[in-house]
Amino acid sequence: MNEQENYSKLKELALYEGAALFGVADLSKVKTDDFLISQNLLSKLPFAISIGFLVSPSVLEEIIDYPTQLYFHHYRQINSRLDQIALKIANYIGQLGYSALPIAASQIVDWQNQRAHLSHKRIGVAAGLGWIGRNNLLVNVQYGSQFRLVTILTDMPLITNKSIDQDCGKCHKCIEACPAQAIKEKPEDFLHLQCFEKLKEFQKKGYVGQYICGVCIKACQGKE
Repeated sequence: MNEQENYSKLKELALYEGAALFGVADLSKVKTDDFLISQNLLSKLPFAISIGFLVSPSVLEEIIDYPTQLYFHHYRQINSRLDQIALKIANYIGQLGYSALPIAASQIVDWQNQRAHLSHKRIGVAAGLGWIGRNNLLVNVQYGSQFRLVTILTDMPLITNKSIDQDCGKCHKCIEACPAQAIKEKPEDFLHLQCFEKLKEFQKKGYVGQYICGVCIKACQGKE
């Protein structure tokens, strides 16, 4: 199969497994110097497949100003499903004789400094799935930030998507909703540590057993 056929087949597999978003990034165009994967390995896997799975609006509806147990369970189930999808696609790629490395949907190695094996949202931007919004999350035109991501690195020849030239425009819903007041006018001014302190507070109060929130995700519903 050629690059286009490879792309179409992988997208077909992802959508069949329940994904809503699919794109491929040229990894050479992504900032990777802060990724916790060796540059040697990254150089051998030049393509990054970005896959998104939707968060249920009905689950988000119950969130007011802190995360719910229902959202916590849903969050973990989506991450698990994304990991399964990535594993299946990586296995398929391997059967065709290529290399593939699935990266867990949610595995931050260093919360304090927000470091992980890679940045799913940064790759999502390069794969044409959206832009980094004021909420410091990937924002998609259709779905807002109401989805989660997984990434597969591979050397399988694939066509790549282009990043889109859009932003949040006049929408400030996430700023108004943020319980930590960590979201500012410009995405680069997002207060990571202020957000993290609020996540620790949520966990300490027993709302959820993980550093998650969901308030700004509920607020970000996309432009369409």
